[in-house]
Order: sequence, then structure tokens, then C-alpha cells
Amino acid sequence: MLLDDDELLRDRVLAPRLRQFGFDVTAIGRMAEMAAAVEMQRPDIVLLDIGLPDSDGFTVVRWLHAELPGTGIVMLTGRSENIDRVRGLSEGADAYLSKPVEIDVLVATLQSLARRLKLSPACAAAENVWRLDSNDWLLLSPTSGRVALSKAERCLLEKFMQHPNQVVSRESLIGTLTNDVHEFDPHRLDSLIHRLRRKVLATLGQSLPLDAIYGQGYLFAVN
Repeated sequence: MLLDDDELLRDRVLAPRLRQFGFDVTAIGRMAEMAAAVEMQRPDIVLLDIGLPDSDGFTVVRWLHAELPGTGIVMLTGRSENIDRVRGLSEGADAYLSKPVEIDVLVATLQSLARRLKLSPACAAAENVWRLDSNDWLLLSPTSGRVALSKAERCLLEKFMQHPNQVVSRESLIGTLTNDVHEFDPHRLDSLIHRLRRKVLATLGQSLPLDAIYGQGYLFAVN
């Protein structure tokens, strides 16, 4: 679960990037929303900011310890002073990261915590899915195979991983490749995906789980 009141950072950056790495993310902006959400499904790990409109991160940490013992807690905040870091860890956070944070550092922290907690759900299995390398232009397979990507291929895969295991329309995919959708030949999209499939098969010896859905678009099964 991701708790941060910065809507742009939460919904346009952190949540989609974490989903690219296979995390099942519920993104919310207020403590009250979290209290309601955990009644429906208990989170394995909570990633939270300190500054919230209806509470603060230190209060949330104490509440989590009381209500959800065993839940992993990672604080991600712009407050980088040692006094805040010490307080956060003393209150019970498992990790304290300062903004801005590199996505690979954040992912490694979450995966390390998942292993320590011996989690079996999606967060623990985040390494065992198709994902994009956060720095290099690489597609990583569930078996840690690596495929170098062109700019167009990476743009398409980023779009698919923002909508894992869902059908993405052809129009939406074309929109990631060009600003002039109406002048773009849709057959170029099919050719690009065909070449990407062949590249993955030739490089890894396994098929890319990217399928055409007749009359709708394409679906990428990340796991």
C-alpha cells in the first residue's frame, strides 16, 4: 500500500513504476482512506510519507504497529534530517528513505523487506515477473534474462506495464509512439510488436506473453 498526499508523485510516478516491477499497489492519499482500505485487505507492506493532510507518518507507524502487527513499513519523505530518520526508525519503520529516491533503490528496499518478512504474495514475487530495468533500456524476464530495447520498444512496454494483465487499446499504444495519431500507419504498430516478440524469442529462447486481442488491442501478461 502506498500512502502519499502528493497526487502527481503517487499516481503518475511511484504507483505505475512499482507496478512495472510486479508490485500490487493500492495508492491512497489520506490516513482515513488507509483505515478503510485495510478493512478490505491487509497490506503486506506500507510505503508512506510523513506529511499527510489528516495525520503524520509517525502517527501512522504507531497505528500500524497496534492494528496490523507484522506489516512492513517503509517511510519515504522529503524530510532527510537525522532526527526525523531516527524518530521514524525508533517508532517502528523498517526503512527510512529520503526523496527524491532512485526507483531501483526503492524497489530493492521493498524486495529486501519482503524477503525478511517471508512474504509470499505479489510483493515477494516481484522479482519473478517480466519487468523493465530502471536505468538501462532492458526487458528482464522472470528468469532474469535480459533483452536490449529500442526507444519505441521501451515506450510500448512501459505502457503495457502501467496496465499489467489488461487489454491496452491500439489507439493508446499508438499514442505512446507519436503525437500525430491520425497520420500513423497502424500496421507499424503490428510490425513493431512482431519484431519485439521475435527478438525476445531469439535472445531468451522463450516467448513474450504479449497477445493480440481481436478488435480491442494487445494484452501483456506480466506474470
